[in-house]
Amino acid sequence: QVQLVESGGGLVQAGGSLRLSCAVSGRTFSTCVMGWFRQAPGKEREFVAAISRSGGTTDYTDSVKGRFTISRDNAKNTAYLQMNSLKPEDTAVYYCAASLSPYSSHYYASRSSYAYWGQGTQVTVSS
Repeated sequence: QVQLVESGGGLVQAGGSLRLSCAVSGRTFSTCVMGWFRQAPGKEREFVAAISRSGGTTDYTDSVKGRFTISRDNAKNTAYLQMNSLKPEDTAVYYCAASLSPYSSHYYASRSSYAYWGQGTQVTVSS
C-alpha cells in the first residue's frame, strides 16, 4: 500500500506562487512514478505534470509549461509542484498520484496509470 498526503495549497493572487508537497509512505518512494493532476469545478480531472522514478524525466501539460516545475526528493519521500505565475484558470483541487514502475526513466500522463492518490489540496487564484 502507498499513502499520499498533499499540502501547500491556498489562496494566492494572480501572478503569485505556491509550492505543493506530496509526502509518500508505505512503499519505497524511489519505485514510484509521481504525477500531479487537478480538477476544477464541473470539469474532469486533468493531467498537470509527471516525473520519473529517477527524477531525470518530466512532462507537463501545455498550459503550465514554463510556469510549473515538478521535482522529487527521494531521500525525503516527497514530490513537489512549484507553481509560478499563477492564473485564475489554475484554480482547482490538486491531487498527487503514484504509480509503481519497474522503469527508472518512464513517466505517465494518463489517470488510469496511477493506482494511488492523495486526498487533494485546494488552490485558488484570485484575479
